[in-house]
Amino acid sequence: MSDTASAGDKLIPAPPAKKKTGFIVGAIIAVVVIVAAILIVINLGGNKETVRLGVVGASDSQWKIFIEEAAKEGIDVEVVDFQEYTQPNPAVSEGEIDLNMFQHIIYLAQYNVDSDDDLTIIGSSAIYPLGLYSTKYDDVKDIPEGGVVSVPDDPSNQARALLVLQAADVISLKNGGSPFSTLADVETDKSRVTVKALGAAFTATSLPDVDAAIINNDYVEDAGLTADDVIFQDDPEDESALPYINIFVTRAEDKDNETYRKLVDIYQTSQPVLDAVQKNAGGTAVFVQTPVDQLNKSLAQTEKDYAASK
Repeated sequence: MSDTASAGDKLIPAPPAKKKTGFIVGAIIAVVVIVAAILIVINLGGNKETVRLGVVGASDSQWKIFIEEAAKEGIDVEVVDFQEYTQPNPAVSEGEIDLNMFQHIIYLAQYNVDSDDDLTIIGSSAIYPLGLYSTKYDDVKDIPEGGVVSVPDDPSNQARALLVLQAADVISLKNGGSPFSTLADVETDKSRVTVKALGAAFTATSLPDVDAAIINNDYVEDAGLTADDVIFQDDPEDESALPYINIFVTRAEDKDNETYRKLVDIYQTSQPVLDAVQKNAGGTAVFVQTPVDQLNKSLAQTEKDYAASK
């Protein structure tokens, strides 16, 4: 039998068999693309950067909320707790953590000068009043002549505490005092109380043994106290309070890190974070968004003043 049509008819060739090559190549490409996408997702997830933030008081409620808010922006934050104010700055310098938020400008200035370091400010948070508390007296005027008042022993907070006591009219400081005053500047013959320096974490626990104590905001709640218990405090809205703004700090080479800057923005603008901070502060926090250039200008001047005072 012939494979062609009958005589006189046009020869019609048999249709060629369909080639499967194109389909196979397309399938292979699709598989490769899918596998590559999976590997990219796995790789990104495995290498996602974690930012380590040092604080004093990681159990404060705002930090859990801050971590959650940062996660919404795709940033993993590990809050690292330190027990003493002397620890977070060296930890940043040595690369153990990426940034910290626990101190004000004066404290950083003194650290930089004393350690010959150049840690820098990347954002502000709030100013907190520094308060005088007592479990024995309801009014600062009731503190007796010869009474004992405890203050923090770290230089910057001690100087601020001494200025608070002078404003409360219980001590007098040589030459009116300064952000760098020490116990040696207390004019004992013109003061009606004796000042005793303790670790910042221990001024609150010293209350049963002293007539009054200057207690840093970080430790007020832990001591079972509230802002309503304060018998005297400084004014966080006074113009002279600028050096006491609490700040985010990192290494100089990381000052433009976009992730770190984003964390500052989250802290400053997230209402759940601000609400938690204010609750923890007993309603005393004064939130500020001072320009970074102004903060670092204040830092430079404070470093200069501190170096000159030594």
